Amino acid sequence: MQKNYKKLAVIALLVPALAQANDKDEIPNKHHDEHDHHEKNDSTIEKIQVNASRLGRIVTESATRTEVIDGEEIQEKALMRPGNISMLVAETGGVRVQTTSPALGSANIRLQGMFGRYTQLLSDGLPLYGGQTASIGLLQIPPTDLANVEIIKGSASSLYGASALGGVINLISRTPNDEPEGEVLVNVTSKNGQDITSYFSSPLTESTSASVTAGAHHQEQQDLDDDGWIDMAGYKRASVRPRFYWQDDTGANLYLTFGAMTEQRTGGTVANSNFPEEGATLPDGNPFAQTQDSLRTDIGFIYDKPVGEVMNVNVRGSAMNQDHEHEYGAVFEDDSHQSQLIETSLSGYTEKAAWVVGVAFQSEKYKSETFPIHDYSYQVPGVFTQVDFDANDEVSLSLSTRADWHSEYGTQVSPRISMLYKPGDWTVRGSYGQGFFAPSPFIEDIDEAGLSRLAQLENIDAETASTASMDISYVLGSVETSMTLFASDVENATELEVIDSVNATSDKQVRIVNAAGESQIRGVELLLRYRWQDIKFTGSYLYTDATKADNTGTNRIPLALTPEHSAGAVVMWEEHGSHMVGFEAYYTGSQQLENNPYLTKSKPYWHLGLLGQITIGKISYFLNAENLLNVRQTKDYSLVLPTQSASGRWTTDIWSRNDGFTVNAGLRFKFGE
Repeated sequence: MQKNYKKLAVIALLVPALAQANDKDEIPNKHHDEHDHHEKNDSTIEKIQVNASRLGRIVTESATRTEVIDGEEIQEKALMRPGNISMLVAETGGVRVQTTSPALGSANIRLQGMFGRYTQLLSDGLPLYGGQTASIGLLQIPPTDLANVEIIKGSASSLYGASALGGVINLISRTPNDEPEGEVLVNVTSKNGQDITSYFSSPLTESTSASVTAGAHHQEQQDLDDDGWIDMAGYKRASVRPRFYWQDDTGANLYLTFGAMTEQRTGGTVANSNFPEEGATLPDGNPFAQTQDSLRTDIGFIYDKPVGEVMNVNVRGSAMNQDHEHEYGAVFEDDSHQSQLIETSLSGYTEKAAWVVGVAFQSEKYKSETFPIHDYSYQVPGVFTQVDFDANDEVSLSLSTRADWHSEYGTQVSPRISMLYKPGDWTVRGSYGQGFFAPSPFIEDIDEAGLSRLAQLENIDAETASTASMDISYVLGSVETSMTLFASDVENATELEVIDSVNATSDKQVRIVNAAGESQIRGVELLLRYRWQDIKFTGSYLYTDATKADNTGTNRIPLALTPEHSAGAVVMWEEHGSHMVGFEAYYTGSQQLENNPYLTKSKPYWHLGLLGQITIGKISYFLNAENLLNVRQTKDYSLVLPTQSASGRWTTDIWSRNDGFTVNAGLRFKFGE
């Protein structure tokens, strides 16, 4: 491993995010062959390299465990759900996409049982969707222009600060090739949904190139059980993202991106229908429309320049603004979220080590025109460092730490240590990390109900966690197996509490408090992959034991919406350029439920899917059937509560699927390859 370290370190230093590599003579372009991820010989560099760990090691030789969803799998998932990345990440072991608003369909990403608000979502290493990504943001990102997706599970605050307490999901975009290329995908669904997405890229000059991604999406609102409550929110969305790349002869390079997205989303009771007469009402006799109009704009850049033979300077920054107009029954809310990042770092290498030191400044602002008592503004300067060290040919270490000076929650230090041991065909990784999260009003129940009944945040401590994991993998020919043991202890997790005494003139009925005691999450992931000729098989199993302290802080109770058992199996037969047939089966075990008058523990369920694609020349025709067993929570249990909760929400949580059997079909046209 040592003999390759210098070459690998040079690669890590030359580019700010290896997805932007353009030096075709020294670094193979991973987009020339997205389906080949193995070393051909000792002199060929493996094509999957990770950016999320800062130093760009090859994924198989990085001490920090980083799971990579490759381009082949992204292409498959894009056929199933072209409009957003929810299915792409949801079908990864240890990752759960949890619906936070049954009315609007918004969701967040839970990594190894930790709360979704702890997951940092990045685009090419930049927080273009905000430091604390709004739950609805997950459903507004199309997978069209993705090359890879990197996932670090467990605290990554040492690398990315407060928003990465539970882990990082880094979306790596495609980069332009030497010739113009592009694709257009058109999709329709049996639930009256339509998508059209496009990607185009081209070199502009010898040193510059560009790409642009655009999409338009529509979903008709669906009341599948005819109870007057919309089970699938309706929406209209359009987005565009151009990207620009520049590199000179000295190795300096610049990456620049802009993004804009607008969406109108509608849920709640059905309006202007025949149920019961002119529109649906809830048990209190009133209609309850729930809508959200969003407008997001962002900009980001990464500049990278070698300094001498062994060092590199990197400067990156981003800014995001998202405006919302909400409707919660008779309550209207206007607000805006803003986030900014500016960061500079110096990195270098020695014979056995690579290192990086840097300073960063992050800002998070929220402003409500309707409820200004919930406004907040966080400024967070910080310093960070990471060292990757090869102890010998079989053992590598990665040490990282970060100190943040949070304007609201004071000084926070976040360390992380990872180790890699590779004897022969075995790979053993271990890691331990600590981090923190800056609380805000936007926990799951508030995402569903809005701010109208929420008291001002007072006397709240930062949420903190310690996470640890051990990963053991073995590769024998075409068979790959792995087992991961993980554990997390979360202290000061925030939750809603009903206020005992409420002034008769006030609408505030709940407040956010730090939970008593700590949440403890323990679990194991098992994974098996096997490839035989053109057929590949993937099997996975996840066991999670997640508990929290009760209100007394002495007894332990199960953590809600965390299945103890879940499993999956995928079989895919693919001949590139000809055809693809795939079958998937996912099992979700029972989950503890809270504030649900219909049951306290959910029922287990299976999700089955079938995908087929035929390629003729430049055009691929695809047909995908999801939820073959027609699983739908509202078949047996209503989403609507008998009475409105103290927070203002009218629905239970979604613990199962809520869309029923769905078919989508379309075509993908590629050119320029």
